[in-house]
Amino acid sequence: MSFALETAADASTLRRVAIDPLSRVEGHGKVTLLLDRENHVQQARLHIVEFRGFEAFIEGRPYWEVPVMVQRLCGICPVSHHLAASKAMDRIVGVREMTPSAVKLRRLMHYGQMLQSHALHFFHLSSPDLLFGFDSEVSRRNIVGVVAAHPDIARQGVMLRKFGQEVIRATAGKRVHGTGSVPGGMNKHLSATDRTLLRADLPQVLGWARQAVAIVKQLHASQPALYNGFASFRAPMMSLVAPDGAMDLYEGVIRVRDAAGKIIVDGVADQDYLDLIEEEVKPWSYMKFPYLKSLGPEAGWYRVGPLARVQNCDFIPSPLAETERLEFVAWGQGEPVHATLAYHWARMIELLHAAEVIATLLDDPDLMDGDLMAGGMRRSEGVGIIEAPRGTLIHHYRVGDNDLVTMCNLIVSTTHNNQAMNEAVRSVARDYLDGHELTEGLLNHIEVAIRAYDPCLSCATHALGQMPLEVTLRAADGSELDRVQRSPQGGFMRPAAA
Repeated sequence: MSFALETAADASTLRRVAIDPLSRVEGHGKVTLLLDRENHVQQARLHIVEFRGFEAFIEGRPYWEVPVMVQRLCGICPVSHHLAASKAMDRIVGVREMTPSAVKLRRLMHYGQMLQSHALHFFHLSSPDLLFGFDSEVSRRNIVGVVAAHPDIARQGVMLRKFGQEVIRATAGKRVHGTGSVPGGMNKHLSATDRTLLRADLPQVLGWARQAVAIVKQLHASQPALYNGFASFRAPMMSLVAPDGAMDLYEGVIRVRDAAGKIIVDGVADQDYLDLIEEEVKPWSYMKFPYLKSLGPEAGWYRVGPLARVQNCDFIPSPLAETERLEFVAWGQGEPVHATLAYHWARMIELLHAAEVIATLLDDPDLMDGDLMAGGMRRSEGVGIIEAPRGTLIHHYRVGDNDLVTMCNLIVSTTHNNQAMNEAVRSVARDYLDGHELTEGLLNHIEVAIRAYDPCLSCATHALGQMPLEVTLRAADGSELDRVQRSPQGGFMRPAAA
């Protein structure tokens, strides 16, 4: 089956179906399908229709404001942007090695973010599809329905997220858009009161985290054909790993495995990411398409996020999560797991790992005492990379002698997964929709595939440059006064009147 239109004449005979907006995702996007008279899908695309200019309006701001400013990209994963920007600005202020207290506090904040975000996504956004079925009644297929039918599961999700948010509050000052991390270190220690409160909740949190893994494993076991085959396709995987190959969600070197699981890139330093990655622009989306330079735009796209991280690392450095990782890897029977729905299983393994790391860190006295700031020789450029909940997050800045930002480039997790999500949309369209009369339940299958990636479309749509854009000026009565378009090549034009 073809997913490309050959001629304009072909297009005139096709029917367009849109899923607009996508539901239960962060941000705004849509999917369009082009169908022929027999309901065969000729084209399926994920469109990101939201536009934000963060890379542009960061320019001209003092560098020390950036770790707080960039959090406004998102209310779900602000900590990830906060820390990625801080790590880039550490380079600007000349820090090569953080103080023990600062790096442990940042790690505690980050793993609290991982826990709360993973809990939110699985329990609130994705579990309705998994618990009730992809084509179940719409009025039931939501978090309210989960609360009614599975109150214990819903409560676990709420309480896990609450704990993660409390970790963030204790380290960043606020649950959302905190200010704890600054260029060169941290601005506060963990208080004795907060440590006591968090440690008191840990046994229950660890129990809930283990149950979360058990829930998703049970779902896979109950419908192995669905969970193995739904939106399944082969792709390379990229993530950070520690120098010894361990999973590390805060820092490390870049590793890439090919679709067969063979390591093809390893040990790339964060400052050298441009030697590895390029970005392509397409005229029908405000989100870029990254790819590996060595493989080119057609073959070089890849996956990031939990499914990649759990398989890209050699081991997880916490015992409960490592046991679960080994079981997950064994499920692939010697091959990498490429099933899209396996993202949920990998995500819950990471949630358990985050809870274990938090438990270990809370016993460390450096959280409550010790130097918080480091310094060095001022530099003009810095890159910060972190493993955000959704995958690898890159912040790259240049700063002038006047301390103002002159360049900002952000490649967020959802952008890395852009082509993979489009492949998932095409796979579902081919396997479930092609030739069938479309129903809401069938269309929801496409949304299920996109949700598995936990996309943050707000984070991913800030790119500015060679992008299509149309601006319309209207009078108070709604009449159009002027309209200007920018082409994908960057030129401006006024479209001809209809």
